[in-house]
Amino acid sequence: MSQSTTTTLGGSPLSIASGLHGRHLTRRLVQLYAGLTLYGVSSALLVRSGLGLEPWGVLHQGLAEKSGLTIGVVSIVVGAAVLLLWIPIRQRPGLGTVSNVFVIGLAMDGTLALVPDVHGLAGRIPLLVLGILLNGVATGLYIAARFGPGPRDGLMTGLHRLTGRSIRLVRTAIEIAVVATGFLLGGSVGIGTVLYALAIGPLAQFFLRWFAVPEPEPDVPGAPPGADSALSADTSEPVAAPSSDAPESAVGPSSVSPATPGQAILRR
Repeated sequence: MSQSTTTTLGGSPLSIASGLHGRHLTRRLVQLYAGLTLYGVSSALLVRSGLGLEPWGVLHQGLAEKSGLTIGVVSIVVGAAVLLLWIPIRQRPGLGTVSNVFVIGLAMDGTLALVPDVHGLAGRIPLLVLGILLNGVATGLYIAARFGPGPRDGLMTGLHRLTGRSIRLVRTAIEIAVVATGFLLGGSVGIGTVLYALAIGPLAQFFLRWFAVPEPEPDVPGAPPGADSALSADTSEPVAAPSSDAPESAVGPSSVSPATPGQAILRR
């Protein structure tokens, strides 16, 4: 690959163009966009449940309340702003990173336009449970596609590398700041926020195994170097805590590398 089309995230090749060839490409692209769309749908269901959002969702909702913009548009704006923060910490996006910014916000607004407000716990609790479950499915789908981390995940892994602090500490600090800011702006924090934090790690880990795309053997004759693994970016340590975008431990030899951003995450 040429210098103009590749870069690194934590030491592994990563670019918007790399990874767009090789085995399983169609499956990976389908997983990427199905996962991002489903992530937006699941986030919208959490909004409609009214019982609390995931950390970044709290911030998005608070900003939407103050700005008058839809929560999906706010998600896009925040994602783009976070992506700009990658510049000073020397992170560079993959196809999944850029797609993440737009697809999730559009899917959120589309779902909110179709799903009406729900009143009463008999309707809101099932929406909450379904939203968290679908979020785990979505996380497994798009991270297992290996097209790069979301903007917020890359910010976390970039700050981890830049500061030398643990992934756990960096992630916790970011999410506390995000939730506190969102809450002060009027975002929804509740039992759903707590349940999401407890459930998303195990769910994401399970579905990462379920949707894992087999990587080619490195010595297969004729296989392009890095065709399916170019976007399997390593971080310098395995993750010790679950997050909104990935599991807390290795997911097996045929899945995402044990120290990928997929294991560092929380939300996108």
